[in-house]
Amino acid sequence: MATGGMLKIGYVRLRDERSAQDTAVLKTIGCHVVRAEEPAGPVADGAAVLTSILDFIGEGDQLVVTRLNHLAASSRDLLDVIDRLEARCATLFVVESEICSQGEGGRALRAALEAVASVEPPGGARRRKEAPTDDIRALQAAGVGPVEIARRLGVSRMTVWRKLKAMPA
Repeated sequence: MATGGMLKIGYVRLRDERSAQDTAVLKTIGCHVVRAEEPAGPVADGAAVLTSILDFIGEGDQLVVTRLNHLAASSRDLLDVIDRLEARCATLFVVESEICSQGEGGRALRAALEAVASVEPPGGARRRKEAPTDDIRALQAAGVGPVEIARRLGVSRMTVWRKLKAMPA
């Protein structure tokens, strides 16, 4: 797995109770650097740290994650990450499944992702978080503005505006 001169860059998303464990695993297996992605607000880019890693990573380096779902929400997006790594002559290693984007395993991973991507709805079709009308109403009654309501509930401002508009006066 490791060769001389290779920089191993760990990547973890700080979303659940496993984040600290994931970080420890990445350090234990020899990652020289571990970068963490903070949970994004409804408007922010949810992968700014990953994007900076993909812009920085060099030839022969390896991006290491504990689980494949840390990289993207869809197979198409995962393929894009792998393409960006390959363009920089870098590789991906997934700890839990012991998959590397190099060699036979890499070809199998790409084939599987391409097969799944071919049947996925376009645009990733991620289900948006539902904003309960009661929560919006309660926050508004407490004097919280729409932008702050959206931030607190983790939904878009447009969602809050639509729900407020639909509420009886």
